[in-house]
Amino acid sequence: MTINLSDRDVVTPLRQQRATRMIFFVAGLGMASWAPLIPFVKNRVNADDATLGLLLFCIAAGAMLMMPFTSRLIARFSYRLIILCCCIALALILPLLLIGTSLGALAVLLLCFGAANGILDVTMNAQAIVVEQASGQANMSGFHGFYSLGSIAGAGGVSMLLGASLPPIMAAALVAAGVLLLALMAFPQLLRRRHAHRAQQQGVLQALCQRVVLIVAVLCFFIFLIEGAMLDWSAIFMATERGMALHHAGFGFAIYSIAVAIGRLYGDRIINRIGGTKVLTGGGLLAAGALSVLLVSTSVPLALGAIFFIGLGLANIIPLLFTTAGNQPELSADVAIPAVTLVGYSGLLAGPALIGFSAHWVGLSATFVAGVFILLAVALSARQVMARQ
Repeated sequence: MTINLSDRDVVTPLRQQRATRMIFFVAGLGMASWAPLIPFVKNRVNADDATLGLLLFCIAAGAMLMMPFTSRLIARFSYRLIILCCCIALALILPLLLIGTSLGALAVLLLCFGAANGILDVTMNAQAIVVEQASGQANMSGFHGFYSLGSIAGAGGVSMLLGASLPPIMAAALVAAGVLLLALMAFPQLLRRRHAHRAQQQGVLQALCQRVVLIVAVLCFFIFLIEGAMLDWSAIFMATERGMALHHAGFGFAIYSIAVAIGRLYGDRIINRIGGTKVLTGGGLLAAGALSVLLVSTSVPLALGAIFFIGLGLANIIPLLFTTAGNQPELSADVAIPAVTLVGYSGLLAGPALIGFSAHWVGLSATFVAGVFILLAVALSARQVMARQ
């Protein structure tokens, strides 16, 4: 694919990379900061668990509703303007979520919060593809690594502020200020408008008609499903299947998150040295093997170690799949990335429910066995998928 950037876009490629990393950090920071605030919002609107579930669904619904239209926004406006507007929206909405007491108003705010996050997710990944292609080497894993660092900073920082007895609205306001400050710092070095590309006129459905994009989207669906399983079910698995104390079971996901961050921060170096095909194959095999160990182990330390290696194995799969989708010669990244992200998000959304139904009928351990086969399929498909870049 020919990359067409304005003269001002190619002057400072290293600064563009730093700015892109900063935006990925901001996206992780803004989204993860919401998690520790959920109980306070739940109490404020006096919502039961079922109502809370519907409210949380609004975030995913808002994101998925807007993702198919993001390529048109990118074609009409600049990457930098869309990214800045999304960051401003996240910064404004986050404190507002802690003010209102109306369920209807909260649902609308969460829809907008999800929409801003969805547009930001697609746009920053599309920008990342362009910046990576211009650099001539792998950068995507590092970008996603900064998203992981932002998530850790957001969830951990807000939890610490709340633990220090800071009012939730003040904690949200501090995060919002940080999001705005970092976004404004990154803005001058973000990409301007990309020149018109014929594929930008295509939609998500047309993009999914491309064989490789469809394969990558399906793989993203299943990998996001597994990542969702680690988020929503790892603590339950450690408590019910391995007898870990409930108040310690959450350490499993913390270990997984740290492993993913480490794997992504070092991923670009490994990819540049041995190639994406080997990393995708090795990551799938490592995660499949570690998940198998988790399923057969009876020792809690061994199970936690297996979770760490699952995180290492999974760390670079999504960045590599996004890079593959964005590098298709027949299709602009501005169209391919929304298609792949939309299908991937549907896996993240549907995954917890599918796993819950399956666990009810066959058990949680038996359900996780399916993950081993999925990861083996990813490893086996690596050569075919990566060969089409």
